[in-house]
Amino acid sequence: MSDGRLSVFKTYKLYVGGKFPRSESGRVYEVTDSKGRWLANAPQSSRKDARDAVVAARKAFGGWSGATAYNRGQVLYRVAEMLEGRREQFVREVAEAEGLSKSKAAAVVDAAVDRWVWYAGWTDKIAQVTGGANPVAGPFFNLSTPEPTGVVAVLAPQESSFLGLVSVVAPVIAAGNTAVVIASADAPLPALSLGEVLATSDLPGGVVNILSGKTAEIAAPLASHQDVNGIDLTGADAELAKELEIAAADNLKRVSRPPVPGADWSADPGTHRLTAFLEIKTVWHPTGALGVSGSSY
Repeated sequence: MSDGRLSVFKTYKLYVGGKFPRSESGRVYEVTDSKGRWLANAPQSSRKDARDAVVAARKAFGGWSGATAYNRGQVLYRVAEMLEGRREQFVREVAEAEGLSKSKAAAVVDAAVDRWVWYAGWTDKIAQVTGGANPVAGPFFNLSTPEPTGVVAVLAPQESSFLGLVSVVAPVIAAGNTAVVIASADAPLPALSLGEVLATSDLPGGVVNILSGKTAEIAAPLASHQDVNGIDLTGADAELAKELEIAAADNLKRVSRPPVPGADWSADPGTHRLTAFLEIKTVWHPTGALGVSGSSY
């Protein structure tokens, strides 16, 4: 009796609003490994998919930005737990996507999980770094506090399909924003699998939405979309980045420009990605006076 069995190929789908739709257009494209071997068919997102993702991100923004920073940290840490539980799957997908040996891919995946934990720890600390009480002339409290920008379009790095992806997505949502993510065009599978992890964690649907396909085709409607508040151009080349930055100026989006070519995603990330999509709100409040002595509080 033969023990051979049919191969069960995985169907990769988009992740939008906490659900897994196929592309509205019905299009797919072939994804291959570094040696040109077929891996899977990935959905090729359309402009309609991009608009649907923005609607989902906006709907989720109120609840996510309104959650306590401590709670957001708990949710992000839960995502890291789920990533750790699917470590072997991501090691295989990263090795295939980036042409790495299993040991090098394992190191990349471990770094990505650690990076996610690192940002989870920053959710309730970034306010102390960027905000504070300001000295002013007069009987006033003057307090500056950070607030999330809103819906952010994120162009994931093209060459770093998982560590780079985590490094640009985690800080955006750690700061309280919601995200529409465009995965690496040539290596989208780790990103689409991340959507499966997010769906089974405590992250509310719509906080992160993941699209795959041609970066320029999806990014154009996001850059000009009036309900997108910021855009991270990491995954765009110089020519595309310039076009998108011009489109983004139409509604004064916050823009994070691409890093220098060959950026080392394993390096200490610092806090600049956490603050890239934060607004600082300053509030004045009279202190009042106590008694005839003129002392105030």
